[in-house]
Amino acid sequence: MKENESSMCEETLAARLQEIGFSCTRCGECCRAGNGDDNLVMVSPAEVRRISAHCRLDAAEVAEPYPESVEISGGRRITFGWAIRRISGDCMFYEGGSCRAYATRPWICRTYPFMLDGDTLLTFPCPGLGSPVGPEEARALARDLLARRAAEQEQEERIRRAFSMLPQGKGRLVVDGEGVKGV
Repeated sequence: MKENESSMCEETLAARLQEIGFSCTRCGECCRAGNGDDNLVMVSPAEVRRISAHCRLDAAEVAEPYPESVEISGGRRITFGWAIRRISGDCMFYEGGSCRAYATRPWICRTYPFMLDGDTLLTFPCPGLGSPVGPEEARALARDLLARRAAEQEQEERIRRAFSMLPQGKGRLVVDGEGVKGV
């Protein structure tokens, strides 16, 4: 569902979130495969570091190159960004009905089932939609959504700059907000 917002300030967004309503039921449907929606969680390098430190795992154990790539000249393949590893389609951190990385979960997880695309509020299917949400919780979620949008815009700009300086050679590269890495 798309909602056009003419002025996307925190209070406007919080009011809209209260109208829609949301309370996480901790059902884990967004963490597991087979819910009809792609549960792929894109993460920034900074998010990978936070989760790695919290869970005492190496970054390579937490995230993998985004699964889709494009082939460019010279037989090179480029992937833009990282995704949380999944095991049999489920998020690797979803265990026994809870999230092992909850305290450091990525922006996508903190703001699901909502996302801002510019000034458009997107809402994704979730059993928690329609549940009452208080004004403080709505404001906190609105702040997180606005911060997520700003962080994503910053990452996109950094990726554009990194992409403009691709090294020569063959192999698979991951372009993220911190540069270009061979994998």
